[in-house]
Amino acid sequence: MSSEPVIANRRKTAFAEGLQASIDKLSEAIRALYLSDDIPWVIGYSGGKDSTATLQVVWHAIAELPAHERQKPIHVISTDTLVENPIVAMWVENSLRKIRAASDEQSMPIKPHRLTPDPNDSFWVNLIGRGYPAPRPKFRWCTSRLKINPSNRFINEVVESNGEAILVLGTRKAESVARAANMAKYEKGSTREMLSRHGDLDRSWVFTPIAEWSNDDVWQYLMQVKNPWGYRNKDLLGMYQGATEDGECPLVVDTSTPSCGDSRFGCYVCTLVEQDKSMEAMIQNDHEKEWMTPLMEFRNKYLDVKEDRQHRDFRKMNGSLMVHNDRLVHGPYKQYYRETLLKALLRSQQDVREAAHRGEAPEMVKDFQSISLEELEEIRRIWVVEKHEIEDRLPALYEEATGEPYPGKNLGEGSAFSAEALGLLKEVCDEYSDPEGLRFELIRELLHIEERHRNMARRAGLFKALDKAMEKGAFTTEAEAEAFALRRKEAIDAARDKVAEQHPEYFSEIVNELP
Repeated sequence: MSSEPVIANRRKTAFAEGLQASIDKLSEAIRALYLSDDIPWVIGYSGGKDSTATLQVVWHAIAELPAHERQKPIHVISTDTLVENPIVAMWVENSLRKIRAASDEQSMPIKPHRLTPDPNDSFWVNLIGRGYPAPRPKFRWCTSRLKINPSNRFINEVVESNGEAILVLGTRKAESVARAANMAKYEKGSTREMLSRHGDLDRSWVFTPIAEWSNDDVWQYLMQVKNPWGYRNKDLLGMYQGATEDGECPLVVDTSTPSCGDSRFGCYVCTLVEQDKSMEAMIQNDHEKEWMTPLMEFRNKYLDVKEDRQHRDFRKMNGSLMVHNDRLVHGPYKQYYRETLLKALLRSQQDVREAAHRGEAPEMVKDFQSISLEELEEIRRIWVVEKHEIEDRLPALYEEATGEPYPGKNLGEGSAFSAEALGLLKEVCDEYSDPEGLRFELIRELLHIEERHRNMARRAGLFKALDKAMEKGAFTTEAEAEAFALRRKEAIDAARDKVAEQHPEYFSEIVNELP
């Protein structure tokens, strides 16, 4: 019987030849690729472990080249959704400053960029302004607007200026079976060694230097190799450690033991998961991070996708009715709930600032901002101009929540109807049975449409706008609208069945003409 110790379930590693030998080999390949053409590189950097390891291994490799050979730009892009976990957002922002300073000091071709979504695409403008319900699996409207569009816009600009771009990403096959399969698919279709074609971006290549690394390989590398822009990788490990429920990183002895650093950081408002466990763990594990509690409470109380039907209009954004499972599919948040959301968000922002002024939160969050003035101005414009909520309630809501006067500009949409006049209109509508306020909303919209067209030389579009408003406001209650929608669906279904029975040869063509 062998006396050698039995080591069960050894973890796979990309460092079978030893860490230094493996990194030397990878660095040589990185340098060869860098010098092989004039195509600029774009490194995706989130501040997490994988992107940090990717940037670090590229930095060290390129630093070994003579200064005259490291001229091709390496852009480092970090997309801030503006609703990131604040601790992570501040970490990344500070890291980008250090990257810029270290790159200049070391004469490196690395250029950091902080990207943000257009104000029109921001989370709060869409949620509170337009009333998009909080994202859910079947309506995931946030990812493209907040993350994909800003980075794709930057990459496309690089491609337009240089003809092509090479994206350097920290994706790893060990992350998931789906990720490994997707990476393998694009590798097969590649015409260049070490590069694969990007699935969506034209004239863009993808280079994944740590594709074969395991989770433990990433941490081993980060802990044993010095960060070249002056950040402490141990602090990064501490941030991951603080974002786990028990605050501990277990000793890894086999594949059944979870590795440290599996925590996922992202948007604290994300409703695609039931709880933001990383933020909850940070607050639980470190009393110095308790200042984030108002943000977590806002998310948990007001963005509950399971209980928001009552707060949503029974009509879709364009005013149409849609039936599913014999009931109406609800659309955007109603006016009262959008106002509730805004006031609660501003209050949570104010709570964080006040905690800092009391010395109960870091000095750096004294001016903490959940929502920018630019976003507030766009929300205000949408409410008044697009949704015809001519009461213009946003400045008053801001003052109620913060105790400070609203700092925005004059909207330039002065209404001929005072708050008193609109209040009187509401009272009259209530007297004539308007339980859900739909008659008031219709009359208010008609008045606003007429007012906006009143001083035009040509009143083109007036009747079309009035017709659209009348069609949207055709019902006085949701029950009435649902009954109509179900009758219409029943009639359409019957018509389809009749066409299929009498004219089977023309069925597909005719049915496509039905609503």
